[in-house]
Amino acid sequence: MEVILEVNGERHSVVPSGRRLLAVLRDDLELLGTKLACGEGACGACAVLVDGRPVNACLLLAEAAVGHQIVTIEGLSVGRAHAVQEAFVAEDALQCGYCTPGQVVSATALLERTPAPTREQIHEAMAGNLCRCGAYPKIERAILRAAGSA
Repeated sequence: MEVILEVNGERHSVVPSGRRLLAVLRDDLELLGTKLACGEGACGACAVLVDGRPVNACLLLAEAAVGHQIVTIEGLSVGRAHAVQEAFVAEDALQCGYCTPGQVVSATALLERTPAPTREQIHEAMAGNLCRCGAYPKIERAILRAAGSA
C-alpha cells in the first residue's frame, strides 16, 4: 500500500511494506545522513525529528510516520548549515562523524524547546545518543555554543 510521508518539507509517495522509517529514508528517498548503527534504538545514530521531537528511525514503522512532519539531518540546513551544525564544526565535535547526524538532530530538538539549556538538561536530552569516540565534552560545548552560552 502506498502512503505519503512528509520529509524535510516535501511530500513523498512510498510503499513502506512494514519497513522501519530508517530503511525508507535511506533506501527509497536516498537520504543517507541518517545512520544505521545498532538497529535497536539504543545509540541515537538514526535520530530524526518527528513533529519536532527526536525519534529513533530504526524503531518507528514508516506507516506510523504518516501525517507527521519528519526532518532528517539533510532537512536542517536550508541554503546554509544550521547553527547547531556550525557549532559542532567550531567545537570539533565530529571525531569519526558517524553519530554526528543523530547528535545534531537531538541537539536541535533540545534547543528548540529549551533555548538556553543547563549542562544537566543537555546531558538528559543527549542521553540517548552514544558516541564511541568519546566526544561528549566537545558535543556539550557545541550545544552551549549553539545556544549562545559558550
